[in-house]
Amino acid sequence: MNNILETIKSRLNQEWMIGCDSQYFYQLTQNYLEQLTQLKTKINNPRIIVVQENDNYIDFLAVFLASIITDCHVFLCDKRWQRKEWKDVLKRIDPHLILGIDLNYTVNNYQNGSVLPDKSLIMIPTGGTSGNIRFTIHTWKTLSASVQGFSQFFDTKSINSFCVLPLHHVSGLMQFIRSFLNQGKIIIYPYSNLKKGILPSSNLEDFFISLVPTQLQLLLTVNPKFLSQFKTILLGGAPPWNSLLTQARDYKLNLSPTYGMTETASQIVTLKPEDFLQGNNSTGQVLPHAEITTDEEKIMKIKAKSLYFGYYPNYEPRQYLITDDLGYFDEQNYLYILGRNSQKIITGGENVFPKEIENVILETNLVQDIAIIGVADEQWGEAVTAIYTSEDEKIDVNLIKNAIKQKLSPVKQPKYWLKVQQLPRNQQGKLNHQTLQKIATAHLNQKISL
Repeated sequence: MNNILETIKSRLNQEWMIGCDSQYFYQLTQNYLEQLTQLKTKINNPRIIVVQENDNYIDFLAVFLASIITDCHVFLCDKRWQRKEWKDVLKRIDPHLILGIDLNYTVNNYQNGSVLPDKSLIMIPTGGTSGNIRFTIHTWKTLSASVQGFSQFFDTKSINSFCVLPLHHVSGLMQFIRSFLNQGKIIIYPYSNLKKGILPSSNLEDFFISLVPTQLQLLLTVNPKFLSQFKTILLGGAPPWNSLLTQARDYKLNLSPTYGMTETASQIVTLKPEDFLQGNNSTGQVLPHAEITTDEEKIMKIKAKSLYFGYYPNYEPRQYLITDDLGYFDEQNYLYILGRNSQKIITGGENVFPKEIENVILETNLVQDIAIIGVADEQWGEAVTAIYTSEDEKIDVNLIKNAIKQKLSPVKQPKYWLKVQQLPRNQQGKLNHQTLQKIATAHLNQKISL
């Protein structure tokens, strides 16, 4: 991995990581290289846990690169995980070194005890929709392939990134790697500042920014003018709702909806801003480094140079990934995603897709957030159930029912309506469907239906 160190050296005289001196970053990486090299005298491919401590992203990135150069197995972790989560993670990893957080964990096991390949591996956490932490296994090669596909798709050799997403997550990490490999600049900025209205002074018209739908919604409310300056606003992490996309178009934002996952090293499908602004409502077209096919059931199958090697500790090279996602291509090869196969509701013998119902209800502007799920029902097999939030106490469920009556067929209209204070979403905006089922079961057991 000497090419990584050479890339850092080649940028010593560039102001590419805004807010960090390039010479300092190079020296810091060298310091960690020495530390990890010493550790390797005791064990091959040591398991390293790396956590970003507060806003100290410089050390996090220096350790990350040094771990790859020295052929460590590096695990990117989230400081905000709770005691139970950390207990499970530490038991599975049994790390040789922990950097960035004090876990009161004694590291004294220098036995290999691993069947993983004798090379650098990058473990990126994913919770998916289940909420359970898993680590996808990547390599520098898979992450680089993602960067190359991105660069080709947007026809740009220099990628400037304004990053407000966590670096331990694939959505934040890939922003750094894109700018690092493609001679671009990167600004790593606290999202909490944006929420407070504290804006950067930099000129951002030639920058990409990546957001999840909940962040886009908030920033459209707080400061849409800030968003209007970006070259491209990548939107992913969770499906956006139609009213959010309409609002972005009204402001003429250079929005670029994406589809991807940790397993594919971020996006493999993207809609270019010019297509979005012309009214295209698809997820976009497949990036050059990937290939997607669909079967008769519309289940999506992915091949990609950026595809992961299984979930830790099971290293499983694979040629393709059969997803839980349903979609189809139009004649121009634009992908339309219908939702998840496992979340498809079969009610009265009919297939119902939650995303369609959620979009229709959100467009009424009578709810702030909503999730549609199916719950077991003796008569229907599954009953379409709406779990929603609304800040306006004057809005009752009958008002919502009347607003969608002519927009959805009877089989798609929710049988049960449950109002809650907040929906269980993770940091990226994904819903936890296990928790949703528990919420619905608790309400329905009390025979609350409207």
